[in-house]
Amino acid sequence: MKFLSRAIHNFCKKHPRFGVNRLMMYIVGATALVYIVDMMDTTGTFLSFLDLYPGGVLRGEVWRLISWVFLPPTASWGIIGVAITLYFYYFVGSSLENVWGPGKFTAYYIFGVLLNIVYSFIVYAITGRYFFINSMYLNLSMFFAFATLFPDNQVLLFFIIPVKMKWLAWVDAGFFALTVVRMIVAGSYLYALVPIVSVLNYLLLCGVPIPRRRRGNTGNIVKFKNLARQAAYERQHAQYRHKCEVCGRTDVSNPELEFRYCSRCEGFRCFCADHIENHTHFK
Repeated sequence: MKFLSRAIHNFCKKHPRFGVNRLMMYIVGATALVYIVDMMDTTGTFLSFLDLYPGGVLRGEVWRLISWVFLPPTASWGIIGVAITLYFYYFVGSSLENVWGPGKFTAYYIFGVLLNIVYSFIVYAITGRYFFINSMYLNLSMFFAFATLFPDNQVLLFFIIPVKMKWLAWVDAGFFALTVVRMIVAGSYLYALVPIVSVLNYLLLCGVPIPRRRRGNTGNIVKFKNLARQAAYERQHAQYRHKCEVCGRTDVSNPELEFRYCSRCEGFRCFCADHIENHTHFK
């Protein structure tokens, strides 16, 4: 598991242009658009043209390999429930991208998409049937990665109740386990594996069970953004925008380098791609 995570990190370091900036914004935006169109669809058939149906893909409907990712949460949640869900997807996904960089986050998400596609085709090949899936379990798997990075970061549940991410991740894990048990009891053994398949990208790329306490200050995202604004203000008269705290290289001296900021360091510390995961954290 650590080998795969290290291989992806090295690949992203060698290919700094790999990845989609603000990937989660596009996914959430497309999902919201699909939800709106589905609400206006009087025939009730719109979503059936987007789901991951292997038989349709084999007939040439290749858009299904991607379009199922944008299927919205179940309509029974209501528009407010869907809006809150999409907001949390965006919040968690964009936070992971800020820490990992666009390359690793894109690889994380693509890997999860591919796992679901492969499993769907395996089930279709064995049974000749398919099951309706959306990206809900894949998106919920991001909570595990977020809780691993920021276990003590607090979010406002229902915009009122402060809850630490590690507790939300345990609730998320309970939901996954309950779904698996419910499907097994109902005799849907192959469908019971869908939540497990969707969380494999977390287990393979992060390589740890959810969520454990990490040493050092994991930082607070709100404080991190405020410090970002302060650092940007202090840089406005500088000749460079980014400078690595370890090697001193800048985006002027080495324009080919990718620079990111460490949320675990005290203050707003910038590091190049070679040192973002290989440095002593500032306390």
